[in-house]
Amino acid sequence: MSSPFKTAALCTLGCKVNFTETSMISREFEESGVSLVPFDDFSDIYVINTCSVTENADLKCNKLIRKVKKKNPDAYIVITGCYAQLKSEQLATNKDIDLVVGTEDKIDIPNIVMNNLEGGYITSKVKDIQDFRLSYSASDRVRSFIKVQDGCNYNCSFCTIPMARGASRSAKIIEIVYLIQQLESKGFKEIVLSGINLGDFGDGKKETLHELLKTIKDSTKIPRIRISSVEPNLLTNAVIDLLSTSDRFMPHLHIPLQSGSDRILRLMKRRYNKKLYFERVKRIKEKIRNISIGVDVVVGFPTESDEDFQETYNLLKDLEVSYLHVFPYSERDDTEGIKLSPVVPQNIRNERSKKLRQLSDMLRSEFLIKNMDSHHNILVEGIDSNDAQGYTENYIKVKLEGQKIVMNELIKIKPVNCSTGYIRGERV
Repeated sequence: MSSPFKTAALCTLGCKVNFTETSMISREFEESGVSLVPFDDFSDIYVINTCSVTENADLKCNKLIRKVKKKNPDAYIVITGCYAQLKSEQLATNKDIDLVVGTEDKIDIPNIVMNNLEGGYITSKVKDIQDFRLSYSASDRVRSFIKVQDGCNYNCSFCTIPMARGASRSAKIIEIVYLIQQLESKGFKEIVLSGINLGDFGDGKKETLHELLKTIKDSTKIPRIRISSVEPNLLTNAVIDLLSTSDRFMPHLHIPLQSGSDRILRLMKRRYNKKLYFERVKRIKEKIRNISIGVDVVVGFPTESDEDFQETYNLLKDLEVSYLHVFPYSERDDTEGIKLSPVVPQNIRNERSKKLRQLSDMLRSEFLIKNMDSHHNILVEGIDSNDAQGYTENYIKVKLEGQKIVMNELIKIKPVNCSTGYIRGERV
């Protein structure tokens, strides 16, 4: 069936998993004869793939809906993703929205749209979702994000993700390896393995994160293998040791902390304590030279005292991680955290966020300076005028003159100077 729409514009809010799913939806539109246009352009149909981790994510979605409707009052608007799954009936009452599609059916949006021109909402009970659909990005022909796992079996008291995405489930290793081999044959130089709880990949027996990484290493030749966020309790010694065995594994990990206070970690229902986190990071830094480590932190969780916050601050400073993603605690419906008291006032949450962001700036600057004394390899993923840019193995952004440099080229550079958030270099 041909599409009634000539153009589609898509926008992704939230995590890298959402990004891979949006890429799949985009390809489905193109295969049905619909041209893709930038989200800021006039389009017949707009798809917003939402996040619902914080209240701000919900507000951003609603702001985009108003913006789109102003640009094209007759546009067909589709909302999907976590916000759509959690608040489907509420969103369906918004007269500016034509279609709401939940977690299980989002990849089928192009086909669903053709059969639901009158709109409505389509969601599944997350407890019934068992299927897994491998998705990946392929828009820039340089780096591909691959969703190998979805859902989460944890029930952290601040998080709605299990309610939005269901139980943990994964692709089969043989499917993932085949996809990587296909991407490799098309010229991709880097893959990023992603998931909602990546460390929980597989069936827990033969198919585990360790086995996935080992098989990719042994069965593919793609030059760069990067890993997205992994829970500290799931970063086993075996995984850490494996990552240290090959320079194809990029020295870059994102390890959520959320709090450096054991008391707050227990209230959050996290599955580790401060001691475990400290020891994991120390082992990683001992095993993998010059690794970049990013950290997620939530501040202002109910009952968090000045002393709790200071424990978090001191731990991150002592560990000398590379950068932080800081989130002020956001109340989410149907979570246990919303029942806890006393609540930390918003102004204190903001103050603590500001302090940690300042610490992050300091840590990032120190990491950049530390990397000024050695050569690096970068994958060129953008050329703007005479400037090229890419990322080092340990995820430092590099800018350099783009003359005689081509996209998707792996080149060696030496740093010349550093600026806020990046290094300026020259080709060796």
